[in-house]
This record gives sequence, structure tokens and C-alpha cells, in this order.
Amino acid sequence: MNSIALKTFVGLRQTSPDAPHFAAQPRLPPSHRKLRIVAGKFSPKLQGRNLRVAVVGGGPAGGAAAETLAKGGVETFLFERKLDNCKPCGGAIPLCMVGEFDLPLDIIDRRVTKMKMISPSNVAVDIGRTLKPHEYIGMVRREVLDAYLRERAKENGANIINGLFMKMDIPKDNSSPYVLHYSSYDNKTGGAGEKRTLEVDAVIGADGANSKVAKSIDAGEYEYAIAFQERVKIPDDKMAYYEDLAEMYVGDDVSPDFYGWVFPKCDHVAVGTGTVTHKADIKKFQLATRKRAEDKILGGKIIRVEAHPIPEHPRPRRLLGRVALVGDAAGYVTKCSGEGIYFAAKSGRMCAEAIVEGSENGKRMVEEGDLRKYLEKWDKTYWPTYKVLDVLQKVFYRSNPAREAFVEMCADEYVQKMTFDSYLYKTVVPGNPLEDLKLAINTIGSLVRASAIRREMNKLNA
Repeated sequence: MNSIALKTFVGLRQTSPDAPHFAAQPRLPPSHRKLRIVAGKFSPKLQGRNLRVAVVGGGPAGGAAAETLAKGGVETFLFERKLDNCKPCGGAIPLCMVGEFDLPLDIIDRRVTKMKMISPSNVAVDIGRTLKPHEYIGMVRREVLDAYLRERAKENGANIINGLFMKMDIPKDNSSPYVLHYSSYDNKTGGAGEKRTLEVDAVIGADGANSKVAKSIDAGEYEYAIAFQERVKIPDDKMAYYEDLAEMYVGDDVSPDFYGWVFPKCDHVAVGTGTVTHKADIKKFQLATRKRAEDKILGGKIIRVEAHPIPEHPRPRRLLGRVALVGDAAGYVTKCSGEGIYFAAKSGRMCAEAIVEGSENGKRMVEEGDLRKYLEKWDKTYWPTYKVLDVLQKVFYRSNPAREAFVEMCADEYVQKMTFDSYLYKTVVPGNPLEDLKLAINTIGSLVRASAIRREMNKLNA
């Protein structure tokens, strides 16, 4: 993440005193959720209708955004082309997400309480010794989680459109509507979709790494990784091994800049890897990941193969006018760990909350300044997390000796506690000064040993 300007945005626009007039449907009343009203006094009231917002993309970001908008009195339209989509994703979610997003336990396939971190030389370190009895990492299937969040949004009043977003017409002033062009597949079983348009006051782009909404506002490009995953049905005795266990493999063989994984699902395991720098070799890395886990998945049958781009840093622009990006479309995937589900849902909710607050529960027009509050809050809350993980990836994923040092460091219980507490609850955990000093000394020692090993290996190769 070398020179990404996270706050390079176009300045605020003035708002026209006239509100647009187009057809609207009555929506459900706002929920009991208390939102602080911050609409500017010059923001015009809407006459005879509520604010209309389109959410493009029905993953965790879109589902969370649509639910929050609908609960907040906003007329909401959620677009998703593949309602049974199975995005290639490890599917790990932090414990705080279960409570924060009120997720039912029956959509969580596995509660992982043990993690094996396996070094390039196959030294395995058991992680999870510091977890409390009630703590775990949830493992979900994206097709189950996404469908649940969309259905909940629908129950709260959102209109779910089975459609493919194509483009949108940008208004020339601050009160005219955005015109979305899309292909509708509602009530269709196949063939080409029906071309339609929809007028809305604001747009949330939650349509993933290849976001068309991002292209519509010239949001800029970003570096991305390719994630490749196979779902493997393994024998019951093998599956018992992964009942509450996940594995992470590091090494040049599985990825030069990421890691390989074996994550348990309901009745199968997800085996995958990813890379930014060597995308053309992704299948070779996948074979190596399967090879490393071979004895534990022996006899398994591949039941699904998936691949998808994953952003490596936020886009240069995430907001323009009344259009904002969230989730993968905005680039909210952490380096080092590759985590994105929680941050997608959280960003979708935060953006929607800013719209609900700025519109006084759908009664006023919003402007860029209202949506900007979401970005300011997001950057203040999560920018340090992204920066720390970026540094960790650059330090520990650069060579096999550095990865050996990383795995060695993960054996430390203090490291495990700090790591798991930060991951599970998405808060910066205050450390013990003495333990922090010991950790710094041990880390330096590990890196010195790694550097010495690398020099010796280079001599041998020469």
C-alpha cells in the first residue's frame, strides 16, 4: 500500500433547493434503532415520498446496507444478479460479528477454537490456547450468509431485484436523480435479461472487486490478489479432524505473498490459496497447498472450484456526489490475513447509517457531505488495523526464513492472546509494557535468525 491517498475526494457540492419528483412506493416505518440526526438545515425536504437509494451487490456489504436503510425509513432497492452465488472465500468471521449483526447460530457451519499455523519446513504451531470457553472463529458458507442477510433486508422493507447492473447516468446537479440501467432477471429462468432503468437519489456500490459502480465514478484501480479455492468432500474420519480446527500454510510453494488454507465447512473443507504477484501460477500454488495437506484430505473429492479477485488496498476514490463504495468495491480487505467479510458488512452498515442520519430517516435529500461522514468514521476506526497488517505482510511474507520466524513468533501465548483478542472483537487491545518489550526482543531475534538463514541459503544456491 505504497502511496494510496485514502482521502483524495472531490469537494462538497451545493444542494439545489428543489427536490426531485418521481414515483415512490410507501415503505415500512423506521425501526426502533436510534440514529442521531445530523442533516444540514439547508438540505431540502422531500415532498410526498421518502429518499430512494439503490444498493448494487447482494453480499455482506450490500445486505447489511440494505437492511439498515430499510429500517431507517429509506426506500431501498438491492440489486443482485446471482442470488445463489458461492463466492470463493475462506468464510471466517470474528465472534463480534455474530452478536453485532445478530446472526443465528444455525448459519455457522463450524466454531473453530484451534488453528494450526504451518511453516515452510512443516513446523506446526497450535494457536488458540488463550481462547476462553465461549470464544471461537465462525466458519460460514457465503451462499448461506449472503442469502440470510438479503432476506432479512427484504423482511425489513427492502426491494430485492434479481438484476445485473450495467451503468448509471450521473446527474448534472445535486438534486436530480441517478438513472441506473440494468438487466432484470426477475421471474426469468434463462436467456437475456429485460432492459430496465431505475431513478434513485443515492447509490451504494457493494458490487465487489470488479465494481461497475466504481467505474461509473472513476474511482481508480487497485492492486488485487487472485483467490483460488476448492471445496473438498472428505471421508468422515478425516472430517472429524477438522471438527473445530483450521489450518494455514505459509511458504513459497503455496504462495509467494499470501498463505494457503484448509477451513472446515458443514460437511466438507475449503482448500485454497491466493497471490498478488504471481497470478498466472495460482493453480500451481493450489496444487502445492493440497500436497501440504495431502495426508489429512486423502480420499477427498472436489465438489466445487471457485476463483475470484480480492482487493489489496482501498481505492483512490470511494465517494463522489451521492455515490459511495463499500466492501470489496471500496477495497476493504486486510493484508496479511485477507479478511473481508466483517469489514464488508460493517462498511455497508456504516454507510447506510450515514444516509439515514443525513436524510432524517428518509425525509430529506442527502448530499456528499452526509456520505463523507461514513468515510471519516471508517478511516478513523480501521485505518490503523490496515496499516499494521500491511507492515506485517511486508516483514514476514517476504521469504521462507521470514515465514519461519513468523510461525515461531505465533507460538508465543502473549502473541496469540493479543492477536485473537484483536481479531475476535475488532478492537485495539492494550498491551502489557513488559510483555511488549519481550515480544519486540523475540521478534528481532527471530528476524535476525531468518536473515542469517536466508544468507546461508543464498550461498548454497550460488
